[in-house]
Amino acid sequence: MKSMMKRLLLLLCMLWAPAGLAAGGGNEHLDSAYIDLADKGSLRRGAHTFVNYCLSCHEASFMRYERMARDLEIDSNTLKQSMMFAADKPGELMTVNMSDQDAKPWFGVVPPDLSLTARSRGPDWIYTYLRGFYRDGSTPTGWNNTLYPNVAMPHVLYEWQGMRKASYETSADGAKVLAGFEQLRPGTMNAQEYDSAIRNLTNFMVYLAEPAKLVRYRIGFWVMVFMLVFVGLSYLLKKEYWRDVH
Repeated sequence: MKSMMKRLLLLLCMLWAPAGLAAGGGNEHLDSAYIDLADKGSLRRGAHTFVNYCLSCHEASFMRYERMARDLEIDSNTLKQSMMFAADKPGELMTVNMSDQDAKPWFGVVPPDLSLTARSRGPDWIYTYLRGFYRDGSTPTGWNNTLYPNVAMPHVLYEWQGMRKASYETSADGAKVLAGFEQLRPGTMNAQEYDSAIRNLTNFMVYLAEPAKLVRYRIGFWVMVFMLVFVGLSYLLKKEYWRDVH
C-alpha cells in the first residue's frame, strides 16, 4: 500500500509540475531531439541503453517488462537474456533493488523515477542534458553538467562519449556562457554516434512516459484510411444525386 501511494503521488506531482520548474537548469538553448515514435528500431536500441545504464539506479515503476516487449516488438528470449537484470518475471514492474536508505548516502539524493521525465521536462531537455556532461574536480562525483549545474548524477555514459572539459566565457552582462568543450580522452563513439545513441534513449523515454501514444498512432492510421474511403464514397454519392438534378 505504501509503495502504491508513493507511485500515485509521484504521478500526480509530475503531471502537474510545470515543465519550466521541473527542468532544474532552465529550458534555454535546448537542442532538438527529433523524436520519432514510429521508429521501432530506435525505441529498441533506446530501451537496451535504458535497462543497462539507467535502470541500475533509476526506476521506471509505471512500466512492466512485458508491456515494453509487446509494444516494441522485442522477442521473449532477448527480453529475458539482455534486458531483465532486476526482475525474474516479464510481468514485473521496472524497479530497482537499491533502497532509498542506501541511495541517499551514496548519491546525496534519491535517484528519481524516470517514468514521466519526458512529460515533465520534455525530450529536448533530456537530449541536451545527457550530452552536457564534463569533468569537474570540484564536485563530489568529478562530473558536472552544462544544463544542470552541480548535478548529483555522474556521467554513466562517459565510456561512450569520453572525457571532456568545458570552457566558459563571461558575457557583456556578466553571465557565464559556454564557449565549448576540450576532449580530454576519446570515447568508444564519435560525436555523431553518441548523439544518435542519446536520441534513441530519449525516444524510448518519450515512449516510457506515455506508452498509449503508440496505440493512438496505430489507430490513427486506420482512422485516416477510413476517412479517405468515406470521403471518396461521399463524393461518388454526391455525383450520383446531382446527375439526376441536372
